[in-house]
Amino acid sequence: MDAFYARFVRAGDLVFDVGAHVGDRVGSFRRLGARVVAVEPQRPCATALHAIYGRDGAVTVVEAVCGDRAGRVPFNVNSANPTISTASADFIRAADGARGWAHERWDTRIEVAAVTLDGLIAEHGVPAFVKIDVEGFEDAVLAGLTRPLPALSFEFTTIGREVARRCLRRLTALGFHAFNLALGDTMALASPRWMSATRMAAHLASLPHETNSGDVYCRSPASLRHPS
Repeated sequence: MDAFYARFVRAGDLVFDVGAHVGDRVGSFRRLGARVVAVEPQRPCATALHAIYGRDGAVTVVEAVCGDRAGRVPFNVNSANPTISTASADFIRAADGARGWAHERWDTRIEVAAVTLDGLIAEHGVPAFVKIDVEGFEDAVLAGLTRPLPALSFEFTTIGREVARRCLRRLTALGFHAFNLALGDTMALASPRWMSATRMAAHLASLPHETNSGDVYCRSPASLRHPS
């Protein structure tokens, strides 16, 4: 994991981990020498983050959803599988009846604080890399960003391809120009060459349903200081 993220993150960088869960990526970013803002709305996960990183002055935990506006939002908890808890009602509707998702239940709705990427930048500074993994709410996260950044990643699912298309359109408008992807949790770029947003959208559309999920990696011209 560290070797994979080293192409985006180096010592002294600031990283936002949006949807940090219990911090496996936070650990990798810290081993690479980055400062981390970990954004996580679920109280048990945020408590775990505080327990693990509470004495680490280079990690800030923000207990909130990241979205298109600050305030408070409803959040749907999957008690049996909290990694797919989500602020996106569309994600839950897409999962209903989809192959491989039939057993999933979002059984509790709570209200949580919401922040934006712009707000996080105003408070903490400009990140070199942003990891976004928020179960179908990725387009809302990017709607709260109005400036280019060097690099970021967002999760996609094959039950939410339109979300990924909206993300690509938004990122293109923000100046991102090169895209790649990793399937599942492989932590390996699937293409030897970075591609345009149009090609990435076509590639995502061609993936079989069974691919399930992965992460799209996105670079802007400012990322050229990380040439790999």
